[in-house]
Amino acid sequence: MKKLMLKTGMIVATLLISISAMAQTLLKQDVNVFPAPEKGMVKYVIEVPHAGIDGDNNKKIEFFAGKYMETDACNSYFLAGDFEKKDLQGWEYNYYVFKTNGNVASTQMLCQGEKKNSFVQGKSVITDYNGRMPIVIYAPEGYEVKFKIYKAEPETYQAAEVPLKKAK
Repeated sequence: MKKLMLKTGMIVATLLISISAMAQTLLKQDVNVFPAPEKGMVKYVIEVPHAGIDGDNNKKIEFFAGKYMETDACNSYFLAGDFEKKDLQGWEYNYYVFKTNGNVASTQMLCQGEKKNSFVQGKSVITDYNGRMPIVIYAPEGYEVKFKIYKAEPETYQAAEVPLKKAK
């Protein structure tokens, strides 16, 4: 029994060390060239797989900042705030800073019922997909950054031309 427990312990220790090593090398790019977060801010990094030039060109990334809060089930909620795009001097890289005063607006429908925990987000940014470069975002402590990836279908479509009416 002691041998089994010892083997199990060694396996668990090996797995923990492996997971720790993977977490430390999760980022493909060195983001230390970007500034350290200011006091009260958190640095977030979005890295996506490189899909080749054609694969990257038909995708976009939308990212947004927000936080979970108690809401009702029928109104829509919006976080006041904007992203400021900044230039990393000398590197030709950009990064984003989310600024908010924390105010939340909502539709004003009369709701009765349960409250729920919802992610309330501010305005989003849509940018090009680039599997070679990280997107670095700074947000205030207590806020999270999430993102979506959009992919265009390979088909293209022709718009209909509207003929001009001839004058009589």
